[in-house]
Amino acid sequence: MNDARIALVTGAGSGIGKASALALAQAGWTLVLAGRRAEPLEEVAREIEAVGGQASAVVTDVTDEASVEALFETIAQRHGRLDLLFNNAGMFAPKVLFEDLTAAQWRSVVDVNLTGVFLCMRAAFRMMKAQMPMGGRIINNGSISAHTPRENSAPYSSTKHAVTGLTKSGALDGRKYDIAVGQIDIGNAQTAMVNWSEPVMDVTHAAQAVVHMAGLPLSANVLFMTVMATKMPFVGRG
Repeated sequence: MNDARIALVTGAGSGIGKASALALAQAGWTLVLAGRRAEPLEEVAREIEAVGGQASAVVTDVTDEASVEALFETIAQRHGRLDLLFNNAGMFAPKVLFEDLTAAQWRSVVDVNLTGVFLCMRAAFRMMKAQMPMGGRIINNGSISAHTPRENSAPYSSTKHAVTGLTKSGALDGRKYDIAVGQIDIGNAQTAMVNWSEPVMDVTHAAQAVVHMAGLPLSANVLFMTVMATKMPFVGRG
């Protein structure tokens, strides 16, 4: 019997996704790495394999329904099941005045941050419902902006608030299938992608929080977790 635990991480080529994939591999998970660009995904896979882990890269556009379906079909063919989805792929909104936002800018953020999460959750539900043993876990990457927005970030804040709704709906609708759905809201994490002017934490702390959530038995669930730099402005953004 194959006892491997299969984890899918979207947006796995950099930042929080990469750190979480590496941490999950260290915890014994077999990784499927999804993202738009092959080269960084393959580099993360090599890093995992260099320390004795197992990982494969699947180029995926989470905004495209057919691409997401192909991703999950690949997982089914290679592994036969999926135990964890870390819905991490996302993008920041352009920092422009609310009244200057274009419809195209709005849609581009909604497509990745909200529709992409939905498409991956739906595919995961279908697989986890059908597999034996039934069930699995989904962790959505929310944000502190799911609670308190920054200025000039309407598309990003709106999508992250909506991800909270998807998390709650998924947690409710997944119960009957032993699918546990939770959300991690991450504050300023130091990555190559973002240069924060506020206090930050090491991205590995966020990754270890994901590992903790992932490692729980399906009879227990972290519905929401916030992990942030202690001195980061959050409450009242003060």
